[in-house]
Order: sequence, then C-alpha cells, then structure tokens
Amino acid sequence: MPFANIKIPQAALSRSQKAEIVHNLTALFVHYFGEAARLHTMVLIEEVCDGGYGRADEVFVVPDAYRASETVTPPSG
Repeated sequence: MPFANIKIPQAALSRSQKAEIVHNLTALFVHYFGEAARLHTMVLIEEVCDGGYGRADEVFVVPDAYRASETVTPPSG
C-alpha cells in the first residue's frame, strides 16, 4: 500500500489545499504503480502546532500572513 505522511504547520493550508495534496499524491502513486494503487493509497496530512518544530536552531511559529484563510460555510438545514 503506498503511503505518504506530510507534516505541515497548523492552519497553513486550507481544506481545499489539503484535498489537492491528497489528489496529487494519489495520482503520483498511480503514475508509478498503476491504477490498482489508487484504492490502496493512504495520504496522511499532519498539522504540527506552533512551537512544535524548529528551523535553523529556532523554534518556528507561522506568521498570521501565511496561515490559510478559508471561510467555512456551515451546512444549512
């Protein structure tokens, strides 16, 4: 089973951007392993909270300007 584990900063991507990553990685695995891989491909996107990782010897916090700003509309009914 093809498996991809992607770690991203919390709130850095919108739901639609995460869905696009899942779609594109699945297509990539299908390209290399054939159509049979589609049903067995797992893509896990994990969000790491601010302060949970570092870069260049510093704890990293995502600036607000780089956070996803997708508005979620509640279901009507």
